[in-house]
Amino acid sequence: MATQPVELTVHSSQPYNAEPPRTALADRDLTPLDAFYHRNHAPERPRIDPATWTLRVDGMVERPATFSLGGLRERLREHTEVVTLQCAGNRRAGLIEVADLPGETPWGPGATGTARWAGVRLADVLREVGVEPGASDVVLAGADLPEETDGAPYEVSIPLEKALAPEVLLAWSMDDAPLPEAHGAPVRVVVPGWIGARSVKWLERVTVADAPSRGHYQDVAYRLLPADASPAPGRGVPLGPIAVNADVLSPADGAEVAAGPVRVSGYALAGGERTVVRVDVSTDGGATWRQADLEPQAGRWSWRLWHTELDLPAGTTRVTARAWDSAAGVQPADPAELWNPKGYVNNAWAHVTLHASARDDG
Repeated sequence: MATQPVELTVHSSQPYNAEPPRTALADRDLTPLDAFYHRNHAPERPRIDPATWTLRVDGMVERPATFSLGGLRERLREHTEVVTLQCAGNRRAGLIEVADLPGETPWGPGATGTARWAGVRLADVLREVGVEPGASDVVLAGADLPEETDGAPYEVSIPLEKALAPEVLLAWSMDDAPLPEAHGAPVRVVVPGWIGARSVKWLERVTVADAPSRGHYQDVAYRLLPADASPAPGRGVPLGPIAVNADVLSPADGAEVAAGPVRVSGYALAGGERTVVRVDVSTDGGATWRQADLEPQAGRWSWRLWHTELDLPAGTTRVTARAWDSAAGVQPADPAELWNPKGYVNNAWAHVTLHASARDDG
């Protein structure tokens, strides 16, 4: 029996930004392609012929080179990683409830998704060209042309240390199929454990440098600002590793359920080198907690699914979840503590409200 396509919430059409309902992500190690969020920065999506695509690798390298897709496949070994990508603005709607964020996309919890990515290691490409002493960063540029950059391509950077890590891929495959055009074909970067903005789509150039990119999306956007600051070049802290986060994915917020045992499930994610070690669930506003059951991870860099069974009385119950990571980091309680002018990194406790009706045993 065919399944119904997932209906995405479209936040904008140009650039196209859309997310699935939370229940479409529930209880799945891998996110279905039609439920994978879209985060774009340019009004038009690049359309690139894989047969003519090339990747330029230059900067502080001993042997600048240009690679075709076939050349990468022939010269370097393919590797696969199951990786969860998450937008830095995921759950921004919770911060907008604290204070308005004009012009910012009101992402819910769906700006996150997990896929099996395959391609070559960025580290192997850099070894092919040889990195010169003194290099510290790797600049990644795509083919998309955001309006904010006055005709320059989308560009960010990651530290050289991360670029040389074995998990960072130049991916041409998503869930064992060719990478879709909408998700960055023919080749995109996948930077596990870091905000999705560093996983550049439609990749065209890799430049080794002795400083981070000075492009808009590295130097101005995707930076954590104090509550009373406004964006400016170099201001604030550049976002990199994902903060520990979790959400309740099923049942849906506002769902009608029968009183009694109710299965509640969700995801948890820890960025950087950290892992999720515990998820707590509360039905009394955090006065008491119970530990949820954690599922095995599909990969070192994927989310950790969790579930628990709650005995809900008739009436309305607010279910709260929080995650802990391997560095003893835990989600903060109040989104008001996290509010910032760009609405990034809302990792406050997650909530859904459930309405339980008495069971009819007749």
